[in-house]
Amino acid sequence: MADEVVLLDFWASPFGMRLRIALAEKGIKYEYKDQDLKNKSPLLLQSNPVHKKIPVLIHNGKAVCESLIALQYIDEVWNDKAPLLPFDPYLRSQAKFWADFVDKKIYDLGRKVWTTKGEEQEAAQKEFIDCIKLLEVELGDKSFFGGETLGFVDVTLVPFYSWFSVYEKFGNFSIEPECPKFIAWVKRCLEKESVSKSLPDQDKVFDIVVDIRKKLGME
Repeated sequence: MADEVVLLDFWASPFGMRLRIALAEKGIKYEYKDQDLKNKSPLLLQSNPVHKKIPVLIHNGKAVCESLIALQYIDEVWNDKAPLLPFDPYLRSQAKFWADFVDKKIYDLGRKVWTTKGEEQEAAQKEFIDCIKLLEVELGDKSFFGGETLGFVDVTLVPFYSWFSVYEKFGNFSIEPECPKFIAWVKRCLEKESVSKSLPDQDKVFDIVVDIRKKLGME
């Protein structure tokens, strides 16, 4: 019996993009169900009753929630192609550490850049760049964080590139002059079809954030 794979997601979510990239890398066919986050579907609420959030991966009727957990699940279940996590236990631990760093720093700081103003925004912007520079150090001379092939950290991090225009326009700064090595890594990732086809256009993401800001009374 063929695997039945369903992805409950929202097109602009960097967390959902991770799973789209991983499934594409491994050549897994799946049914994509874009969710209205203001009017959550019964399937989403049933599949993730604790957090009620996307993305949710449903594999043969069983739901896997939280993107990093689902990403590891995909890697373990479909382990015959495009491994994301290294076999070596130490290297695996390091990949998980940096993926956790991305979740705790890059996402939160990026959000602060477009939802705050003044000194708070400036502080978030500075820390955001500092974190990207730390990631550049971790990348070193490797093509990808996973070495010569796309790995767990790459798939975790690159989706945020689709939000960079949001950060830059509302934060009034430019990332590439500060972190050219990071942008070069992004461009290598985008050469992969699994990445380029999974990331939405930056302008579309920017437009939806403008709408969010208006509804929040920030415009």
